Amino acid sequence: MEVGGKTGNLVAFDTRTGRQLWESENLDEAAHTGGPVPITVEGVPCVAVLTLRNLVVTRIDGANAGRTVATYSWTTDFANNIATPAVSGDSVIITSAYNHYAMCRVKVTLKGATKDWENKEVASGVCSPLIHDGRVYWAWRGVHCLDFETGKELWSGGKVGSQGSCILTSDDRLIVYANKGALSLVETAQRSPKKYVQVATSTVLSKTDAWPHVVLADGRLVCRDRNGNVRCMAVSGK
Repeated sequence: MEVGGKTGNLVAFDTRTGRQLWESENLDEAAHTGGPVPITVEGVPCVAVLTLRNLVVTRIDGANAGRTVATYSWTTDFANNIATPAVSGDSVIITSAYNHYAMCRVKVTLKGATKDWENKEVASGVCSPLIHDGRVYWAWRGVHCLDFETGKELWSGGKVGSQGSCILTSDDRLIVYANKGALSLVETAQRSPKKYVQVATSTVLSKTDAWPHVVLADGRLVCRDRNGNVRCMAVSGK
């Protein structure tokens, strides 16, 4: 867990007993709402987290647990490092708005972190991006598709404001939850490589902002709004 404590930004606990196992040597303050993501660096299990000030990659293996592998500076105005990083292989996608307004791909090795590319024409202020089949997707001021290798945006569209999240389905579509409770089904680049295509949309909640990210598990889709209202929908006949 990222706690931003005085003795470590990350703390590991035993899932059965709750006993604390180790703390990270990185002492950054915790970021806004993002969380740790598993990443394997040259065969070493680690986690990547966007703290208040940096992308930090920390080892989680045995006696090395808690040691910092790499840091990459990324401080956003008003402490708004919000979106959780996305990981593919040895690369991490980080993004924020305000003074950055950019999306960046960072390559991580056991010797540190280096920038592969940075696109300052696109960003996500809230939605955690996802990486799939060589593409990066997110829902923030529209739904976006970007090429993972080059950082070039391939398409964007849809009526999505600052409130938004998206997840991937097993049949290569995106479930997008946005605004004040609008739920949409959108084609990925596998089905629509050059333009935004919305398959269906429905309003499932309507009173307050859809800040919490949408969740899909065991054939159930769960949406929650800013006030804590929850709606659970069956999306599978099983």
